[in-house]
Order: sequence, then C-alpha cells, then structure tokens
Amino acid sequence: MTTLNIFNTPDYTTQPVNMGIDTTMFGTQPVNMGMAHALTLLCSYHHLPPTTMPYSNHTDEGFMDDGELVHPGSLPTSSELLSRMTSEQECEELAYKLLVSLPRSRLATIQRRLAPLLQFDVVGSLPAEVSLQIFSHLPAATLLTCALVSRRWRALADDQALWKQLCATEGWAWRQPSRIHSFDAPRSRRDTWEDDEGMGDSDGEAEADGDDEEDSIETAKAEWTLMQTELNSGFASLSISSPGPSPRNSFLPTSSRPSPSASATARSKSRSRHNSAPAALSDTTFLRPDFKRLYKTHTRLNNRIRAGSYRLSAIQTRGGPSNAHTTTIYCLQLYTYPATGVQVLFTGSRDRTVREWNLSTGLVERVIEGVHASSVLSVCVHDGFLASAGSDRRVVVWDLTRNELVKVIADHEDSVLCVRMDGTRLVSCSKDRTVRTYSFPDLEPQFVLGAHRAAVNAVSLSDTLIVSGSGDRSVRLWDATTGKLLRTFENHHTRGIASIDFVAPYVVSGSSDKHLRLFDILSFGGWSTSPEYDVHGHGHASSSASLPLPLPAGSAAGISVCAACGASPSASSSSTHSSSRHRPIANTTHTDLVRSVALGPSFIVSGSYDLTIKVWDRASGALVADLAGGHSGRIFCVGMDATKIVSCGEDQRICVWDFAHGVDTSFMML
Repeated sequence: MTTLNIFNTPDYTTQPVNMGIDTTMFGTQPVNMGMAHALTLLCSYHHLPPTTMPYSNHTDEGFMDDGELVHPGSLPTSSELLSRMTSEQECEELAYKLLVSLPRSRLATIQRRLAPLLQFDVVGSLPAEVSLQIFSHLPAATLLTCALVSRRWRALADDQALWKQLCATEGWAWRQPSRIHSFDAPRSRRDTWEDDEGMGDSDGEAEADGDDEEDSIETAKAEWTLMQTELNSGFASLSISSPGPSPRNSFLPTSSRPSPSASATARSKSRSRHNSAPAALSDTTFLRPDFKRLYKTHTRLNNRIRAGSYRLSAIQTRGGPSNAHTTTIYCLQLYTYPATGVQVLFTGSRDRTVREWNLSTGLVERVIEGVHASSVLSVCVHDGFLASAGSDRRVVVWDLTRNELVKVIADHEDSVLCVRMDGTRLVSCSKDRTVRTYSFPDLEPQFVLGAHRAAVNAVSLSDTLIVSGSGDRSVRLWDATTGKLLRTFENHHTRGIASIDFVAPYVVSGSSDKHLRLFDILSFGGWSTSPEYDVHGHGHASSSASLPLPLPAGSAAGISVCAACGASPSASSSSTHSSSRHRPIANTTHTDLVRSVALGPSFIVSGSYDLTIKVWDRASGALVADLAGGHSGRIFCVGMDATKIVSCGEDQRICVWDFAHGVDTSFMML
C-alpha cells in the first residue's frame, strides 16, 4: 500500500492518509502531481469520500473523532475503480493521464507490452476458404515461411489442396509406396570408334575425328578417372570388382542373392515388383497422399542434382551371367507400368535382344529375342506396348501384357535408327533418309516424310508434331496428322545432328559438333553450348515458317536467339537476354559427339562419346553436373527421371546415377 498526499488545499489537512488503493499498477516510480490529479479524477467519477481529515480547531493531538476518519477497508481497489467506469472514454482518459505521468523509459516498456495487442491477424480471421484462396497464389517457399507465423497459419499453409496444386504444376504425382533397391558396379573399356550402328552418315562429313595414336592416352585418362572416382568420398558406393560369378548381384546381401536359375525366370503377370530408387526406405504405408512431403522431396532431389550428390552403381557389366547382354548396349528406356506404378528398364543390344530389368534386384525378368536379325538400335515403350528398331530394317511391336508379338514392319530400305510412339501413332526414321509414320494401335502406314538429304538419326514426337534431326545438319518440324512439313531449321548445328528430344514446345539436339542446342519452336528462344553459332549459325527457316503451329502459346527460356535457326544474336544486339550470358565455358562442354539427350522438366541430360554424362539447367543452359567415371567406352544412350540417370554404351555397362540415395521416394510416381 502506498501513502498518497493528493489534496493540497487550505480546506484539508496536509497529513498523509492511507487510501487503501493498490498503486503498484502505476509502477514503482514516485507518484507525482499528474498521478495525483488522475486519482482525484477517479475519485470524483465515483463520488468517493475524501482521503484525509478535514482541518480541525482542536489542538489535542491525543484525541481524534472516529466519525471523521475514512477507514482503508472502505476504499475500493484499483480493479474495482476501473470496473465502475461506465464508458470506454472514461477508461481512455484515465489511462492517458496515467501514461503521461510516467517517465519515458517506462513508456517504452509499456509500448513493447502493448505492441502484440495492436496486431490483427487478417488472414486468420477470414473464413478458411478465403484464406486458402489467398495462399493458393503463393510459391512453395513462401508457404513454408507462412507455416511459422502461428498455429492458424500453419494449418492453412499445410493444407493438402495447396500442395497438390503445386505438385500438379510441376507434373509430380503421388503413388502408394513400395520397397526398392541398391546397386554396385564393375567396369570395362573398349576403344573402337567406327562401329556405332545407331549413327548414320553426315552429308560428306566423317562423324569421328579422333586420331588412332591418341587411343593409348585416352585409355590412360579413362583409367585415371575411374581411379579418382573410386577414391572420391562423394561416390562412396562405387566399388571396383573383377569379373566373376554374378558380379551384378554384388550389391545384394548374401542371404538374398538369387540363384542363377532364378535370374532367367520370366516375369509373371502377378509377380510383385518394386520401384527403382534409394536403398533406405521406411515401411510406412501412407493412408492418404502427403503432397507437401512429395513437393519437398522433389525439391530436395533437384538440389542434389545441382550439387552433384549421387551414388553410382551398375546392374550389368561385361562378363556377367548368361541372361545379361553379351555385347554393346545401344539403347534403353525407363518405363513405369500404369497398373502397378512399378518401374523397370528396357535395353536393346547388338546381341539382337531386348531385355527387361527389375531395378530392385538388378535381374533380367524378360528377354525378347528371335524377332530381330541384327542389332537393336532403338526402343520405345508406351502404354503396355514396346517398339524396337534395328539395323535389320525392321520395326517390331510387342505386347508386354500378353507377352506376344504384335507386328513386324519392314518398310525402310536401310537401318532403322530411331523409333518413337504415343497413343495414336508410331514414327520411325532411317539411314534411307526418310521418316515413316503409322497409326496406332492398328499400325497402318500413314506418311513417308522424305525431305532430308542424309540419314535421319533421330526423331521425336509430341502430340500432333514430329521433329526429326539428320546428318544434313537440319532439324525439320512436321504435322503428324497431315504429313506436311511445317518448318525447316537449316544448319542448326555445324555438323550432323545425332540426337533429339522433344517436349512441346522445346526441342533439344545433340550433334557431332560436340554441342547441344535447345530452342522453343514457337518463340525461337533458347540457348547453345557453342560460341560458334554467333558466326556460323546463319541458318534459315523454310517458307513454311509462317504456318501456325497446333500448340498453345509457350514462353522461351528468356534468352534471345536468331528467329531462323536459334543462333544467339551478335554483340551489337540490344537484347538484354543474350544466350552468351549463360553459355558454358569451353572446358565444360563435351569433347566428342553428343550421342544422346534427354529433356526433363528442370534439367537436360546428355551422353557423349567422350565417356561423360552432363546435366544442364534447362532454363539457362548452365552446366549443373558433370558425371564421369561410370563408363570406359562410348556412351550411346541416357535416360532420366526425378531420382536417377541411367546410361549404357559399348562397354556393356548399364550405369545408375542415383540422386535419391538415403531418401524415401517410394511415394513418388516415376
């Protein structure tokens, strides 16, 4: 209790009297006259009795009349005084008078205590539907930040509908989890450069320009790379082992390794399968999709790709069991069965067979043989059907569900170098300089596209468009429904085009000039790994370039290029998005023919005769990762998904570059 002397007039005594009011609410500072007036105001609001004795003429200090005293117990407390105020204005007036009476240091303390009371959660106070509509316009990183604001915001930011929308935008789908694999690998080396049956000739150009006397140097460099890779802690799972019984199964625990007879067993339709991805997975079966987890896992894997964090392994090496390929492997494709969501790998080889691999065990589950008379150069799998093309001039279509041959097409006059199909058509290209299309699934001939002047090395299709690349250095765009040539991109590379991938509206190509190019067929934006296109890239589009394309408007990668051939503008160009801003420096590009390319949502993967695989940022063309040490021979084909890159080549190795090691990806649809 504090003793106050608040009245100082001649009508009252000046002796202090205990008011019975708890003034600790006003702080510990001495009460000044401003507070005294505030209390006076408070008392006057409620007609409280005076707090001191009226002045008396009595001079006997030893006597006092009790009737003239105010007893402390009769005075209200501070909380009672505030409760008696009938309006907010009275409270405001009292609070103001109390505050102005305090020193500035105390006001600062009170301000900090009042600040949270002045904040208002607008989003949290709205109906959930409205709040979610607001959050639906935010990127993933902002949603993660919003989840830290409050419990209410966390509940909103974690809503599955928001993350499902973000995943759908990226094309990421959920599936029920299953357990998957781990690998290990040996290797071998082969140095011939003239026997790639999957490549046609250019118009008057040799496809390989290496000198024979450099072979020994290249061999030593390859062996040194392999040794460095083994010692590099970033590739701890890569192991060296000499050929021996079942080397491809060395990654399996001893107790779980299958017998040789089991590896030759054909796949049963009801046999359980597993997805290819990391070795360490949880056993949890998720009752419902967690799209936030799905998004974060994809993002984590993308970051690993950018950081070059992978685990290298192999499911076949030279000298393996009898049910593996026995010679060069020319082509491969990852495929996920629609009914089960299980992923497998198909490969085609010079041994005239196509093999289906169980990626969880590294075993061959199906061998398609006896349908090709020579090397299998290309495979394509779609919706339960497999198409293979070979140097025997044949295209073979196989029903995977029924495990039976559908049809053998033998219309080309020379080796069929590439075959692709979707739900409505099959397209093939050949050394005979033609592209042929067939309806699907009845496989009736439709068009023969014969504008190229050299072997057509690669073809790709997307919806109603077909893109072909040839040794004549041109890329041609066709209307798949009419067979009409829409555009021709002459001199698209300085040498013959070896590989193409097409995901409308983007086309990526690899060439024997050792470079890659990506461009948008609508806006002609893109990038190139070659600085020579500033000088030599003066190609031109055909007169049909003005024809409208049956595609929705797309956006380029933000890099200005030549409208005719995709070449970057000259130095005098006023464009602020020159491709030279993102062009890789010379020592990051391939040093030999780019044999295979794969176009993904965020990255482009290329495989080369130089024994390396490179990963490029799709938007800028910047080199993201340089994968070396997996192959000791030329790389003929690469494939990719969100978790891994697979490759094959003349060394008979099938390498898996796993970016999902240690991460549960069993719920990701691949």
